[in-house]
Amino acid sequence: MCGTTLPTPLYGLYQQELGFSSFMVTLIFAVYAVGVIVALLLLGQLSDSVGRRPVLLAGLVLSAMSAVCFLFQSGLPELFAGRVLSGLSAGLFTGTATAAVVELAPRRWAAHATLIATAANMGGLGSGPLLAGLMAQYVPDPLRQVFVVDLVLVAVAFVGVLLIPETVRDRHGTSRGPRRLRVPPSVRPAFVPAAMAGFAGFATLGLFTSVAPSFLSEVVGVSDPAVSGTVVFAVFGASTAGQLLMGRVGVHRALPWGCVVLVAGMAMISSALITASLFLLVAGALTAGAGQGLSFRAGVTMVGERSPAERRAEVTSALFVVLYVAISIPVVGVGIMAVTLGLRQAGLIFSGCVALLAATTTVLLWLRPVAVRGGGE
Repeated sequence: MCGTTLPTPLYGLYQQELGFSSFMVTLIFAVYAVGVIVALLLLGQLSDSVGRRPVLLAGLVLSAMSAVCFLFQSGLPELFAGRVLSGLSAGLFTGTATAAVVELAPRRWAAHATLIATAANMGGLGSGPLLAGLMAQYVPDPLRQVFVVDLVLVAVAFVGVLLIPETVRDRHGTSRGPRRLRVPPSVRPAFVPAAMAGFAGFATLGLFTSVAPSFLSEVVGVSDPAVSGTVVFAVFGASTAGQLLMGRVGVHRALPWGCVVLVAGMAMISSALITASLFLLVAGALTAGAGQGLSFRAGVTMVGERSPAERRAEVTSALFVVLYVAISIPVVGVGIMAVTLGLRQAGLIFSGCVALLAATTTVLLWLRPVAVRGGGE
């Protein structure tokens, strides 16, 4: 997951080298999400039938191919190809890796398995911009060297996946061909609010991982890649902290309260855009990230507990389809609005829409609380 966000603080350097606009940045980012969604829709249930390890290894191969595209890029075609391959890799990994971690966890760790999976996801996504931002500041050729580091990390992960046991015993119980992802009726009462809260939270992550450097340079007046990488890392670090808090808050309260905290974060980000304040932007990033993490882990936990074991990867993948639609389409909208209305106004409209969705989810959950129970139909 680290490799999927490495380009975030480098977009400014690519813009200088290739001469494209902020709107093109959002398109490059969006094709990554398209790759994720395609992989989830067509192959999200694949590991339920062929096994976790083959799918994880295929995801790592695609990740390495993406890094090679960036390593030898000479223009926009390689950037688009690299992002599509990165998206396909993440699409194979998200639902499969979450299911694998839950299944591999010893019984005494069962309560923490989902946290480990989601924290690895968010931690990897946050580490990418921090690593790339620091390298962009301090190494002579960051557009190449950062992807050499990425290839080394992928190689280590490949060895790690080879060493883990396979958790799918019956590999012939379901069709191996692509099929439409389905959410069983018993899962839907948990799936709908989890998807709504996740949409609001992941739309925020999409904003920070695509146009945050542009906000910093054009609105706040800070163009340092290390700073932009650190700000994006702060969002994901706060998300991980929010996930850790869920154990204390409890699943029932974590989903609505995560949405409340996300609304507060959006208010701070709006204030930062109005006043051009770096402090408020960082505070908003930390607050929104914490709210996203709190509601994200609660949603994944509720959906996982209600899902039948033989369909856990499929249902988890269906949830991630919603989340990656959230991470892409709103960001493209911000890019379009930035061209016509300006980046500041686009950010304010986006923040208002996210806050409205999070507030609506909170009201829905308070009116119709979701009972948490074990998996099965």
